[in-house]
Amino acid sequence: MAVRSGGTIVTENEVDVAIIGAGAAGIAAGRHLMAARPDLSLVVLEASARIGGRARTEHFGAGLGALDVGCGWLHGARTNAWTAIARQLGLTIDDTRAPWDEGGRKLETNADARPAIRALEAFFERISSHEGEDAALSNLLPADGRWNEYVHAVGGFITGAGLDRSSVVDLQRYEPGPGPDWRVREGYGTVVSAYGGPLSIELQTAVERIDHRAADHVGISTSKGHLRVKAVIVTVATNVLANERIAFFPPLPEKIDAASRLPLGLANKLFMKVGRPDALPLDSHLLGSYRERRTGAYQIRPLGNPVVEGYYAGDLAHDLEHGGPKEAFQFGLTELKRALGSDIGRQLSLICFSAWGSDPHIGGSYSYASPGASDLRRTLATPHDNRIFFAGEACSTGRYSTAHGAYDTGVMAAQELVKTIA
Repeated sequence: MAVRSGGTIVTENEVDVAIIGAGAAGIAAGRHLMAARPDLSLVVLEASARIGGRARTEHFGAGLGALDVGCGWLHGARTNAWTAIARQLGLTIDDTRAPWDEGGRKLETNADARPAIRALEAFFERISSHEGEDAALSNLLPADGRWNEYVHAVGGFITGAGLDRSSVVDLQRYEPGPGPDWRVREGYGTVVSAYGGPLSIELQTAVERIDHRAADHVGISTSKGHLRVKAVIVTVATNVLANERIAFFPPLPEKIDAASRLPLGLANKLFMKVGRPDALPLDSHLLGSYRERRTGAYQIRPLGNPVVEGYYAGDLAHDLEHGGPKEAFQFGLTELKRALGSDIGRQLSLICFSAWGSDPHIGGSYSYASPGASDLRRTLATPHDNRIFFAGEACSTGRYSTAHGAYDTGVMAAQELVKTIA
């Protein structure tokens, strides 16, 4: 192998396959290659100091539980590959229904909820029946609709961007698999990082250049040296590709264009500790406002932990991230006081606020397609010259924005590589 235990890449021409990115897609690709072609040497190159990418579980103290700062729900849990993997790893699947599933625990404190939800259902019906050319989702809103702001808020949660920037066709194609949605008590990030355990992963190794001029190898320049490989699987986020943090030589303009039109939206989480947990209902959910698009969704005591989890997306998430954790906490506190009464303010204290937009190795949360760009997911996923392969949630046409969509594309890239590598 070209990678020694000290983390320094010392020679060339010793690794068959390099995988760029130790998130869900990269780990899935690596594990599939290990099983399908144990004769191949491979290394995973990760720019950050940790494994998991946008799957990240943190522990902030005894009794608070495992907090998923990144993805947290096993969407389409029965067919989600990570569900089976979690069980194989001996982790605990919690099948408490998500608030958006039938039988989920919604904490309705607002008389606006019923008519707003009916308006949202009508909006989704218009999406399903839309035919013809692609358009922005905002085009399907009724003029002067009473609950348009609520629909905008939900659209932000779905896309991480906004209805005016997101594709109707792309949302029509979204199919995460049959529900329900479940969780892993030890954390989604724990599943992904543990699954990567058997792989050779080099952390804090940023790939800077991929040189594919030669017919017999691909050259990879990193912050720690150079590698010469037979093939490479690129699993980095679209914002990294679009900003050309990794230079391809010769250039691959169709990949950069696809990534630019499939950018990452932003969703951030705020975690607050509850002083007297019994004062709040167990594992329930509420929305901050049905009349404003700049609002948060709140999970009350998720998995029984003494925590409130706030979820913010789109422009609001950007503004709160710019303002910092204390500003985000004050915003969440204001919304929760309005919904649950002023006494709740004395019960809550700040634990943490995620800042995915500021992560230098990712730059956002999950991909959305700008109008007319949905087909570019296939463009992004198509291998180049049977030596450079691409994977990640943005490469999935139906399961984009999910960790199991990333897993699926990682496996598919590995399968394509196996067909072609000597």
